[in-house]
Amino acid sequence: MKKILLVGESWVSNATHYKGWDQFSSTTFHLGAEKLIESIDSSQFQIEYMTSHEASEKFPCKMSDLQKYSSIILSDIGSNTILLHPKVWIEGETYVNRLKLIKDYVNLGGSFLMVGGYLSFQGINGSARYKGTAIEEILPIDIHPYDDRIEVPEGFNVTIKNEDHEILNGLSGIWPPLLGLNEVVPSKESQTIISTPESFGSHPLLVVGSYGSGKTMAWTSDIGPHWVSKEFLSWKGYSILWNQILAWLVGENY
Repeated sequence: MKKILLVGESWVSNATHYKGWDQFSSTTFHLGAEKLIESIDSSQFQIEYMTSHEASEKFPCKMSDLQKYSSIILSDIGSNTILLHPKVWIEGETYVNRLKLIKDYVNLGGSFLMVGGYLSFQGINGSARYKGTAIEEILPIDIHPYDDRIEVPEGFNVTIKNEDHEILNGLSGIWPPLLGLNEVVPSKESQTIISTPESFGSHPLLVVGSYGSGKTMAWTSDIGPHWVSKEFLSWKGYSILWNQILAWLVGENY
């Protein structure tokens, strides 16, 4: 069984409620990867789900700890959370650059996937800030230096660029709609497997590549709402797609 570390996909929301003269506040906690985890074949993959608020302190700081995993996935979590351990942010101490540690991990044969979202790639208002980092160096795409979200509320159906790729086995026909993605540019050595239609700019959606002895992937839409529509989540191909994405990431062959 292959062990995979999924980092991010959680958030805290704070709301103020006004009722006439009176008001009160409420705070709620949300998880965004539950549907994905439910869909994964647990006989093949063991996913460790590290939420965003845990990652600043708990994301591994040693290569030996990273190498316990066959793949690392960052999903909707900004670079600051990985860069700023409490020892740096609160105590002003030096600490290992964990983005560079991920780069070294892939160079030595690990695999890495970045999933799109409001705090992926460059993100909303540019606040994810992966442009110019070690993560951009290993990804099979180049990141724009600005807010890179593309919102498609009317939805789009994907265009298959390489129907023979193993990730797409059993996924023929028209896919349900997606509602948005991050805009990126494929690097020269990469392979774009899926994109948006030409009428929506032919933007890369699933791109694979390699770095050193390892392999990397970018999925530029989300793994759940809002960019992944209800129809896409309930589609039987959702589970097939993500199990085959993970199989490619942890497999021996390129």
